[in-house]
Amino acid sequence: MAAARATYQGLIARNRRNSVLLVAVFIIFVGVVVGVMSAAALGAPPEGALGTGAIAIVGASLVALWSYYGGSSAILGMSGAREIVKADDPQLFNVVEEMAIAAGIPVPKVYVMDDTALNAFATGRDPEHAAVAITSGLREKLSRAELQAVIAHEVSHVRHFDIRLMMLLATLVGMVVLLTDFFWRTLRFRMWTGGGRRGSRDGGAGAALMVVAVVLSIVAPFFARIIQLAASREREYLADAGAVELTRDADAMISALQKLGGDKEVLEAANRATAHLYIVQPIKKFEKRAQGLFATHPPLEARIERLRTLVPGPAASEEAA
Repeated sequence: MAAARATYQGLIARNRRNSVLLVAVFIIFVGVVVGVMSAAALGAPPEGALGTGAIAIVGASLVALWSYYGGSSAILGMSGAREIVKADDPQLFNVVEEMAIAAGIPVPKVYVMDDTALNAFATGRDPEHAAVAITSGLREKLSRAELQAVIAHEVSHVRHFDIRLMMLLATLVGMVVLLTDFFWRTLRFRMWTGGGRRGSRDGGAGAALMVVAVVLSIVAPFFARIIQLAASREREYLADAGAVELTRDADAMISALQKLGGDKEVLEAANRATAHLYIVQPIKKFEKRAQGLFATHPPLEARIERLRTLVPGPAASEEAA
């Protein structure tokens, strides 16, 4: 048991280190993209990309800082989630408290989304400022054991600090998309007003910068999205294993995923910016693309197959590792 716990704690520590590294690399990536595109769109000399890139890195860091402190409130508001107290649903609160105690974290706030679809997510910047949100449909249609498994999955995301990484990545990916859109709008405006012809004074260097900027504007949003989704998919597997480690009941997690996978209800509040936060893909029209690079979640069949290799008890997380 001690060895399994040590292995699991090592996974969590590695997850936190990789999360910090990934966000740092992403911020630098934003700086490079913005620096090149801004210099090209505004007709600045190639060396101007350094200045705009440095400004962009500062800007991206500030945006990440805002997301760190205010992102969870924005996500909960966007999802139409309302906070409830223990008197509203004592059994649900008991389940959340049990899983939080088992995970060794503070009890997160509890939110409910008034929707018949079956889904749930967790958000926040750390375990001390975390929230778990479930749909009313999930609350009504799952057994207590299945509900406990879903809550354990979300508590595992909190325990692993996945909630912080996913929140920051969602903000930074959105920033890349907005900036590339701004680049194309600015470029079209300059071409329309004749400003694009002034870039010819920079000669070959200016033309090369423009080519690089155009390529980046096309590739960057896809690259950023792939990084975000790859990180999300891997963390779903680990959260499934974490749920089994907390509940000692792999069958309940499998049963819950099967019910969620068979649900055909559309979660109205979900969108592409928040889809990766949910326990299963909330946008049904994207489910058939679950095998591709742009999948927000690993296929349910693959998740269930991994869970079937686990046995109840602390050894589950060690085997998953």
